[in-house]
Amino acid sequence: MTYRRSLTALALVLAGLVAHPSAAGATAAAGPPSVQWKSCPAYSDEVIRSLGVAAERVPDFRTLMKRLECGTVSVPLNHRDPGGRKIDIAVTRLTATDKAHRLGATAVLPGGPGNSGYLDPILRAALRNEEMAKLNERYDIIGFDPRGVGYSAKVACPMEPGGPQEPGTLTEEVARKIYDAQVAAGKKCGDSDPAFLGQLTTENVAKDLDLVRTALGERSLNLLGFSWGTYLGMVYRSLFPEHTGRAFLDSVAPPWTRLDEHLKGAAEAAERDFVRMAAWLARRDETYGLGATTRQVREEVAELVRAYDKDPKTYTDLQRPVDGSVVADLARRNSTEWTRAGKALAELRTATGTTAPPTVKEMLGAQMGTPVPGAPEMLNMTMNMAVACNEDSSRAKFDPAWRDYQQLVKRYPATGRGWGLAVMCSGWPLPVQQTTLKRGGGSLVLAGHLYEFMSVYDWTLQTRRAIGGTVYTVADDVHVSTTRIPECAADVARYFETGRIDRGCAGSPIPS
Repeated sequence: MTYRRSLTALALVLAGLVAHPSAAGATAAAGPPSVQWKSCPAYSDEVIRSLGVAAERVPDFRTLMKRLECGTVSVPLNHRDPGGRKIDIAVTRLTATDKAHRLGATAVLPGGPGNSGYLDPILRAALRNEEMAKLNERYDIIGFDPRGVGYSAKVACPMEPGGPQEPGTLTEEVARKIYDAQVAAGKKCGDSDPAFLGQLTTENVAKDLDLVRTALGERSLNLLGFSWGTYLGMVYRSLFPEHTGRAFLDSVAPPWTRLDEHLKGAAEAAERDFVRMAAWLARRDETYGLGATTRQVREEVAELVRAYDKDPKTYTDLQRPVDGSVVADLARRNSTEWTRAGKALAELRTATGTTAPPTVKEMLGAQMGTPVPGAPEMLNMTMNMAVACNEDSSRAKFDPAWRDYQQLVKRYPATGRGWGLAVMCSGWPLPVQQTTLKRGGGSLVLAGHLYEFMSVYDWTLQTRRAIGGTVYTVADDVHVSTTRIPECAADVARYFETGRIDRGCAGSPIPS
């Protein structure tokens, strides 16, 4: 999940807004915040597996759930009006197993914006691997759902595709219709509950987190942030330097919040990473048949993009037609998927018939299914849109957005077609709210992935120049992979224990 999701070619039709019961609330009693502890949710095996837990690890998950503490902390909806309306923030805690040598508390900061962090003490720490499990020996691990997500106070704009959905080359006429639909959708959502939606910002989430810290009785919080959670960590550290301990931020966000610039940087990095993929495919030309040199592979895939845009294919066993944007999306896959993506691209070169080639169907056929009953919300797209748009100062008009799109397609012939228009926030009616980041003197590690495009490596360097810190370079192209790779995760756990960090790690290996 990305921290600034660009809903480009997808325009949203929002049919009203329904408030979650916890979003409403009377003014709470004055006084310092406290945690209202309660029983944790009970999950079926089916729900646990839907969270990405392997079947053989379900008993381990249940054992950890018995240790997990769950509660809520009441915070002001508007932190500038602390005596006004209150909302609840859902909080979890896995207490340190070695209490005699406890070092403090580490808060896991989820991605998105809009991702849940409620179960992160289990899913991102204790259950991830042996190296990350060591973090819980001397640290309490704190999870939470940011405002607008999961078990915390939230609102919902029903989101459906808006504007024309015709496959093939995106024309100016169709692009303008998509833009108009997105502007109308954004305005309808933002106007539906501005009192709540206008308070969905990274700064307010950081202020909520500091009240959680106070409620837990912690003098400071250590921070383990992922994707958008890295920007949340930057903001928290800027606002509360005296309450920030060690901070490790993985797949670092830029120190600015312009969606148009975000898309341009990500698009450039995606095409650059495709060059690596093309070289890998060229060395295996006998298997994939896409070309024996990097240049030949790049030209072949660019031609596939053009051919499928000119003549999109509809398959009876795929819900969406295959056009140039689908081919470009296959070319944007990270190295963990090069084997399958290469097979899918090779199949599309020679595809005939009415059913999708096997690997194409495998990669594109999975559709968003009905949520498993009882499963927690893991992503709230209303919160994603509100935070992104409340902080986006670009809010592009049609003409510059169309020019930028055309330049992407021309400049990045293999992957540029996959991006669409950067108009997610063009119709957002609420005022722009941005935070000034500050340089701090505390311990900070910025983990940048050398080849990824979701968090461009150069953004890590920009962030270091803006706020300081030590760069930890992961030599892969896989978003937030650091804690998933044992040798990298060992560095993370060692950092929180000792405050020392190496220069980097190899990250996810390229397939052999």
